[in-house]
Amino acid sequence: MAASLSPDRVPVIVGVGEIADHPKEVTAGLEPPALLEQAVRRAGDDSDAALLREIDSLDIVNFLSWRYHAPEQLLAKRLGVAPRHCAYGPVGGESPIRFIHEAALRIARGEARVAVVCGAEAQSTATKAARAKVDLPWTPYAHDAPEPKRGAAFQKPLATKLGVAQPITVYPLYEAATAAHWGQTPRQALAESGVLWSRYAQAACDNPLAWIKRPFAPDEITTPSPDNRLIAWPYTKLMVANPSVNLGGAVLLTSLARARAAGIAEERLVYIHGGASAEEPRDYLARDQFIQSHAQDAVLETINAMVGGDGRAFDAIELYSCFPVVPKMARRTLKLGDDVQPTVTGGLTFFGAPLNTYMTHAACAMVRRLRAGAKLGLLYGQGGFVTKHHALIVSREPPAEPLSETVSVQARADAAYGAVPEFVPEATGSGTVETFTVTYDQRGEVRHGVVMLRTTDGARTLARVPAQDQATLARLTDLDRSPIGGRGVIAMADDGVPEWRVA
Repeated sequence: MAASLSPDRVPVIVGVGEIADHPKEVTAGLEPPALLEQAVRRAGDDSDAALLREIDSLDIVNFLSWRYHAPEQLLAKRLGVAPRHCAYGPVGGESPIRFIHEAALRIARGEARVAVVCGAEAQSTATKAARAKVDLPWTPYAHDAPEPKRGAAFQKPLATKLGVAQPITVYPLYEAATAAHWGQTPRQALAESGVLWSRYAQAACDNPLAWIKRPFAPDEITTPSPDNRLIAWPYTKLMVANPSVNLGGAVLLTSLARARAAGIAEERLVYIHGGASAEEPRDYLARDQFIQSHAQDAVLETINAMVGGDGRAFDAIELYSCFPVVPKMARRTLKLGDDVQPTVTGGLTFFGAPLNTYMTHAACAMVRRLRAGAKLGLLYGQGGFVTKHHALIVSREPPAEPLSETVSVQARADAAYGAVPEFVPEATGSGTVETFTVTYDQRGEVRHGVVMLRTTDGARTLARVPAQDQATLARLTDLDRSPIGGRGVIAMADDGVPEWRVA
């Protein structure tokens, strides 16, 4: 650490705490604020519990399994603190990393002394109670609390009508487009996903908090079966995030000076070296293409530059894993090979996906990995529909420079954008496939296909492929030949939706 850096202005992570709740009776399940409190107190036990009395910065990751009025105030009351900064964040899988980064900057500026970032979900208990029609002895559900604005709220009506306004049906559009761009057949792309996901599964086996702790072979993950149904082509159940969990996590930060005063051993401190953030347009149909994310590239290229231009400088990595295409794109931007170990946590399928707060648990796992001997870690979080990106560098080694206030690399992302095609909700004539997916019901039966098309005049539209059009569906799901770039005919159906059939 540079001699000029004051220990009072050097932020460090000093404690982490997690809880997984597996109640024997559904009514015994802990609600989110209770999970939060336990996670925070465990973070105190992991460092110095006296620090909790000094919390003056508290961020709670948005939770969706239960709604409350001012949950940040509920937690502050449970902890017996009145922090100057007390916030409940918006929806976004990147938000835990952003909150940790912002908390570190608050400490570096002298605006905070002790900070906590925490999140929790109890979706497993909430779902089981709803199915059993059992009332939970929780804080009454706040039906009149403001509804968080989620990705679907930003999408065009045709996307909603065709069922491609949810993460599970939007990420496959990137999956198909990127695979074709990289010169992969769909079969090769699926094989890469299977190998990558099997590595997440293996890491989950080593994480005592993981929701699913057993290894899976690549083919087990990618092959449809009664227990592993197709959800949205080409993704099976074992390739998507698993939100039905009860998990809470917390990260405790303070200054180096306060950590030393508390007597926390130097080898338990984790330093924050910097990070970057950027976003794509919230409406995914207002993007220029689907073969890359300019925001993701800007963030990860900036991170790479911070460590000498080579992602292999990191000996511990967490690449966000809601769907396989995200870490597949990320590892290429980071210049990492297909042998990458992408997680220290276990991934959103196997560790579990407590909705917006998975990266809180990733930060906890990263701290443990660094304390165990790793030297340099990367935490990359992502939210929305490949929309919001934030990455953070953490290390056992102190930084040489003060933590930079420059976080956004939005200008770099925006400069990379090409022309965005006009979107037309009605189209006829010839249409070329830009990307696609096929959606399935709970039995694994085809609902319909959805193709994103470019018309002869360069406009973009969405079109349905009816379940009965077996020839077109067979072309879309051919594992040995991508349909990207294929041509067909667009016609308006009686319900006012464009439909497409292969030429």
